Amino acid sequence: MGELVFLSIPDSLRMSLEHEHKHDKAMFVIDPAVPIPVDEANIENLSTEALLSGMIRFLMEVAERASPDFLHTEHTAYYRRFVCAMRPSILAEFTEAAIIKARNADYAMALEIIAALEALFSGSEEVLLSKALILEERAVSLEQSEQDAEVAWDAALEAYEEALAIKPPFPDALFNAGFFFIKQQNFTRARHCFYEYLAITAKYNADEDDDELKEKQKQAKASLREIEKHKLDDALFQEAYNAVRADKAEEALPSIRAFLERHSEAWNGWFLLGWALRKLKRWDDGAATFQKALELGGDNADTRNELAICLMEMQDYTGARKQLEIALRREPENVKLISNLGVLALRKGDDDEAAGFFRTVLEIEPNDPMARKYFSPY
Repeated sequence: MGELVFLSIPDSLRMSLEHEHKHDKAMFVIDPAVPIPVDEANIENLSTEALLSGMIRFLMEVAERASPDFLHTEHTAYYRRFVCAMRPSILAEFTEAAIIKARNADYAMALEIIAALEALFSGSEEVLLSKALILEERAVSLEQSEQDAEVAWDAALEAYEEALAIKPPFPDALFNAGFFFIKQQNFTRARHCFYEYLAITAKYNADEDDDELKEKQKQAKASLREIEKHKLDDALFQEAYNAVRADKAEEALPSIRAFLERHSEAWNGWFLLGWALRKLKRWDDGAATFQKALELGGDNADTRNELAICLMEMQDYTGARKQLEIALRREPENVKLISNLGVLALRKGDDDEAAGFFRTVLEIEPNDPMARKYFSPY
């Protein structure tokens, strides 16, 4: 990209724009006295897209500098109105584009698009939530491919905190943040989000056919029941989880066992114990503990993946494959599961099958480090 230069819109282009968008401008009037930022590369061929692109880029630079003087640069409000008048559906279009990029694991471009929306719609609750969801998806992707995801999780948390700070509270932010905090094992925060979400949405005079709202309320209530049934907001559980995640598994064991003495039927507690034992390479004990978690209701991809790792280290390759395949049927694009099937194939000496699994991982997540370590398509 070249430098931004400021130009007056030629009368011919101004008249063309006003005629083309006369029904969509919402009383917006182009002021020929206001200079428009344009990439110098587009000067010779000015178009609507060139004008809009230049204004969006300028607004993004304003937001990025975050200087009190620069934030109040003359004409920024005018540029926002101009863009929205010429592209009334830009919020929906850019949001959809960002979501598609995120689904294709192009998180850098997805966040670039979101940054453009933040510049155009400063403080928008929809934009803030979209940003949080994309950052969360990026963190999950990094964690599944066994990369260091701590910074990504922190970025997602910061985005959710910003969305949760909106007044009055934004129900969709509360709903999605609840599940985000469950992933973080922060059940106290999750419980608060779900309670507030249900309290707010209970006041809605929802249409009888509002199935989406009803389904969300159902999910929120089910999550609350799970948290309260197994006492997952217990301080001991949170303390132990933080220790295991920080690779202090040995230190976490007393807290986990104390939690299980009080809540012996909580599958999450048994999962946490198994996770600590697996990190301590106590494969037999870990496998037995994950089996207990499955029996108590923790039948999910994470539990079966952890069990498979223990079984693999115990050289029970048949059992490990069975667990991974069951989990993969539920989450077909979970790169962690596919990578572990590749590692299992290598352990069994089947290099061709392993290459197939790692090739699949790279199709889903091109930068997956484990797949690149074991397989290179070039």
